[in-house]
Amino acid sequence: MTKPPVVGLTGGIGSGKTAVSDYLRDTLGVTIVDADVIARDVVAPGQPAFNAIVQRFPDALKVDGTLNRAWLRAHVLPDDDARHWLESVTHPAIREVIEKQLQTAPPPYPVLVSPLLFESGQALLCDYVAVVDAQEQQQIARTSRRDGNDEELIRTIMAKQWPRQRRLENADYIIDNTSSLESLQKATLAFHQHILAKF
Repeated sequence: MTKPPVVGLTGGIGSGKTAVSDYLRDTLGVTIVDADVIARDVVAPGQPAFNAIVQRFPDALKVDGTLNRAWLRAHVLPDDDARHWLESVTHPAIREVIEKQLQTAPPPYPVLVSPLLFESGQALLCDYVAVVDAQEQQQIARTSRRDGNDEELIRTIMAKQWPRQRRLENADYIIDNTSSLESLQKATLAFHQHILAKF
């Protein structure tokens, strides 16, 4: 039996990755391996990465004993040295879990969803990469509505991701999300059919 292809799914913050992956999983039965969910799991209380982070950044510990991710975003993301240290602790742990989940995923194919698919080197785990694309102003408006973050913080996060044009140039497939949710779902179904036909 041949191994199912690994499909990567990425896009800038607020581009609609979650809407696409939810539709693939809930409507089309595709296995989703979500790097963001795994990233939260590896920094859960008691995990080695959690202990290292709290030791380095005591202010990142919330009263309930969990990590204050908003604090980390605000204080660590803008500081390159701190961010590189954080990534050196979390990225290997995240990659290990991702690889395990991809290897055990059933057909038709697993989708690795990651906002930093290209930037983190996770694209190398994929046979095919799709980018969910939206205009920058749409990304900012959607993220602001979803998270309540101000535009400055959203732009800081965007600056740590590849520019839109570079993502598009490296995509094997582009899922357009510049219109409605309904048209995004139609585009996602077309993408799914394309993968089934291709592989």
